[in-house]
Amino acid sequence: MPTLEIWLTSAAYAIILGLLLFFTAQPLFGILQQECYGGRALMKWYYRRRNEVQRRYSLLTLAAVLVAAFLALCFSFGGTELSVFAAFIGYAGMCALYVYSSRYALKVPMKRTPRVIRLSVCFYIILAAILFGLSIGFYVLSEAIGHPLAHVLLRTVPLALAPLLFPLLLALANAMMKCYEIPHTKKFINLAKKKLEEATCLKVGITGSFAKTSVKHFAAEILSKKFRVLATPASYNTPVGIAKFVNEAGCDCDIFLAEMGARKRGDIQELADMVCPSFAVITGICPQHLETFGSLEAIKTEKGVLANYAESVVLGASACELDKAGALLEGRDFSVQNVVCTRGGTSFELLIGGERVAIQTKLLGLHAAQDVALAGALAFMLGMPIEEIAVAASALTPVPHRLEHLNENGLDILDDSYNSNVAGAKNAVAALRLFGGKRYVVTPGLVELGEMEEQENARLGAQFVGLEGVILVGETRVLSVRQGYLEAGGEEARLKVVSSLQKAQEILAEELAAGDAVLFLNDLPDKYV
Repeated sequence: MPTLEIWLTSAAYAIILGLLLFFTAQPLFGILQQECYGGRALMKWYYRRRNEVQRRYSLLTLAAVLVAAFLALCFSFGGTELSVFAAFIGYAGMCALYVYSSRYALKVPMKRTPRVIRLSVCFYIILAAILFGLSIGFYVLSEAIGHPLAHVLLRTVPLALAPLLFPLLLALANAMMKCYEIPHTKKFINLAKKKLEEATCLKVGITGSFAKTSVKHFAAEILSKKFRVLATPASYNTPVGIAKFVNEAGCDCDIFLAEMGARKRGDIQELADMVCPSFAVITGICPQHLETFGSLEAIKTEKGVLANYAESVVLGASACELDKAGALLEGRDFSVQNVVCTRGGTSFELLIGGERVAIQTKLLGLHAAQDVALAGALAFMLGMPIEEIAVAASALTPVPHRLEHLNENGLDILDDSYNSNVAGAKNAVAALRLFGGKRYVVTPGLVELGEMEEQENARLGAQFVGLEGVILVGETRVLSVRQGYLEAGGEEARLKVVSSLQKAQEILAEELAAGDAVLFLNDLPDKYV
């Protein structure tokens, strides 16, 4: 049986090593958060081919095992406890070095929400308990074997394998915490739902495969010229995101705009039941999220839930096939004509209810006209005169990272790095071609397209033909983009494939100057890299 000294020593090692390993595992917490706390999604991401984080943890494990074994053997002359202590110091040092070198690991910083804190405590307790149990268990095993080397190696080396268990332990901690998180979240959402039910404001739900955030942003800016408007911020389009905003900001307004996202069947119904919108905007339908829905028809059906829920609906052109009930304002009731896209903005004529008005915006791209038209159609439905809509539209500003035009030292930068889709990518490339000088595009390709991903990425690559530079970021997904580019007649000399955005930026710094232009298309979050 272990002595009291062994119990205490093992506990101390478990507490200290557990803390270091906890910080070593931080990237996985960020990925889990990006995956909306889906344990299966985390495991699928971690065990996919060529995962850089998995590779780093494997290298850490190998290095820790070698260092721990080497130091344990080197100090074995001083007795078992000295060798164990030396191996512990070496192992701890490797973990500390890893934490230091990985400070930059996540492109999307993890938000330290109360849920993350609770999950972190649970993970640490599980990790420390397992380390303690392994330490005691291997001590008993070494005593049973009785060989001096067993005492030296078994008490330290097996603990160095802990990084390989990170995804399993985090998934376990996440599953355990859901016993608390699910009812806690439901209570949080129900509080927001009650506030929305009691609010007297007009409620609008905005969904679609693309442009939800842009249309919401434009509608809020236009409607605010006449009404008191509250809109869910950024891409808060889940029940928890909307509930967080409502519980903190309240609903004291004339019009409440709620962006509604969907990754699986039933998401829109849940959001509609929560917000209870009388008005709806469905921007359009495309294969985005085909990976989780399985078919384009399933996407149409899901978006159509909102069309049937609301009393009045504004439908984008590609959404007009949806089954819908109630009053309609769609592609045939409003239209966009005479669109002119320049490097200084987009102008067009908007027709609604037999009225026509010219609109000039500072926004880039053909899709800017479509998005502003949808926002204008909603404003018209809510009682805003078309002339006031035109005036408000002229002052619209782009949503950050959605074909946002920046200029740095004479270099034109088109920042379309937020979650690009098939239609948006095509329009962004067309906008890039409006600029002079050398024109470069930087992209990792498109995601969440399911079985159509390779095909659509090849089509994306074909659109780059004629540009002066194409920089693809990544290892596997960009192969389809590269193939599409070359098969369409693209010059291989103008194409570069790099492993990170940082390396792409280094190339741009060398090759571009004032008067040139670069498009950053779809800077993928860590879970896709």
